[in-house]
Amino acid sequence: MYLDYPGVTFGSTQEANSVGEKSTMDDHTTKAFDHDLRELESDIAEMGATVKQQIESMMSALEARDASLAHHVILTDAKIDALQNKIEDKAVITIARRQPMAVDLRQIVGALRIANDFERMGDLADNIAKRTLLLSDESWPNEIIVKLEHMVKLVVDQLTRVLDSYARHDAAEALDVWRSDEEVDRLNNSLFRELLTHMMEDPRNITFCTHLLFCAKNIERMGDHVTNVAESVYDIVEGRALMDERPKADLMSVRPASPLRQ
Repeated sequence: MYLDYPGVTFGSTQEANSVGEKSTMDDHTTKAFDHDLRELESDIAEMGATVKQQIESMMSALEARDASLAHHVILTDAKIDALQNKIEDKAVITIARRQPMAVDLRQIVGALRIANDFERMGDLADNIAKRTLLLSDESWPNEIIVKLEHMVKLVVDQLTRVLDSYARHDAAEALDVWRSDEEVDRLNNSLFRELLTHMMEDPRNITFCTHLLFCAKNIERMGDHVTNVAESVYDIVEGRALMDERPKADLMSVRPASPLRQ
């Protein structure tokens, strides 16, 4: 180590230069890694906002039986897939270049998990849009569309909050979102019973009611994926997974499995 006291010099100038170069290199590496993380966070925010817009457009298309808007929703799924691929590529490159440890690695793995859940939500919105094309000539009681709208509003609100919790690294907000999925489950159960009643009353209702059953279930699964994102945010911030069983109003519902969670 280079030491300089009045009238006395220990070490060498070469050693001092070496220490200074290493410090500069470490600072550069830290700044580069912080830049990579900010880019990942920005891509996650963009992907989440795109999914949110897709879900809102999906519901508008279903309500109005708007084939043109449904096609737009279907096309949006390709953009969401591209964003997921971009996030995965950037995460792999960042890990290879920076070799992060502990909390830094959790942020990258968490981003991969969140992107996976957003991609699945996009697929579910895409599925509903495709069913909308098959329902363009159908009509159904207003109370059904009101309940579907309510389900979507709850999911969109949860998505907005979990994106905010991710941006602010707010574990408490993420935990609150994680606990708030029961109302979506209750609405799904209510719609299930109501649509079955319509099918029993008139066999001509079976086809469109079946499509709406799948639509409701897909919206309920979107809510499950939002709570998965909340779990990932909590893990990023707190450094530990949520060990409690997530509150569910639908005991028959199966939690969507992510390949990154197995």
